[in-house]
Amino acid sequence: MNAPMQSRTTAAYHLQAVLSFALSGSALAVGIAYLPVGGWTRAFLAVGLLYTVTSAFTLAKVIRDRQETNEIVTRVDQARLEKLLAEHDPFKVEGV
Repeated sequence: MNAPMQSRTTAAYHLQAVLSFALSGSALAVGIAYLPVGGWTRAFLAVGLLYTVTSAFTLAKVIRDRQETNEIVTRVDQARLEKLLAEHDPFKVEGV
């Protein structure tokens, strides 16, 4: 009943996601740095990039937390059902 949760992703997939995130963030940061615009415009774009990245992390955390909560509720419901089925005796006659 207390089996550890198994990871759904492989190490290669995890590495690919981390590298992809790092490459895309770095490329966008370099692109912002070399834009032929003023400092205020560059700063605005950098803050926008930072806000987008932090929002993406927050969204991923919220989705993960909701999924974990649903898995816990499902496990509790399954344990309750198993207990009821184990305690149920179909041949027991009430009042005898």
